[in-house]
Amino acid sequence: MESFPGGNPRRARRDRALTGAVVVATLLGAVACTGDDEATATPSSVVVQPGQPGETARTTAPEDFAGPADPGEWNPADVAFVTDMIGHHLQALEMAALAPDRAESPDVVALAERIAAAQGPEIHALAAWLQERELPVPAEAEALDGTGPRVPDAGHDHGAGGMAGMLSADQMAALEGATGAEFDRLFLEGMIQHHQGALDMADVVLVDGQDTYALEIAADTAAGQGAEIDRMRGLLDAL
Repeated sequence: MESFPGGNPRRARRDRALTGAVVVATLLGAVACTGDDEATATPSSVVVQPGQPGETARTTAPEDFAGPADPGEWNPADVAFVTDMIGHHLQALEMAALAPDRAESPDVVALAERIAAAQGPEIHALAAWLQERELPVPAEAEALDGTGPRVPDAGHDHGAGGMAGMLSADQMAALEGATGAEFDRLFLEGMIQHHQGALDMADVVLVDGQDTYALEIAADTAAGQGAEIDRMRGLLDAL
């Protein structure tokens, strides 16, 4: 799987936008910490609200999470990113759910568990962002209860909507039919492709978007999934 080429103009613009997103989110967080007239919600391990690169993610029960406190300004790029990322995460969950019964490497199983633990709950945060703005939520997201990596019957079309990095129906069928070392290889190659697609999606919204929360999600995706790609390449080389 090829890495992104250096000197990419969009990547350079993305890096500048990512830095701006981190600064804005940090400033907003500092302001919020000075207020003492609002109660702080009791966190749980259900819904993950991503922090900035290097920060610890926040966790909130799904019934207590309604997205950012102030919807603020948002645009079509933000909506497209949040909506598409729900479908993107759903396929990652579908892939991760195959690992326990098919993978040979314990490292691959552990990786799949981490992906499910992070992306499953994040779907609820993304759906809440849409709901708060009275925007449509993908039907598949409503079938998740936020308590684990379970997914619905994967009724969504693989690669639908031209989302970057989505595995095709043939790729998913090959993954579902593989076991042992062959599964490990296909899983790692497919998840690297999938993560790189998420980086492409983050690139776009970090340049074109304006909503603080959407930019936080994109910044977290760029940092977290970029690092995870490096780990997966290492696992792939070790097979």
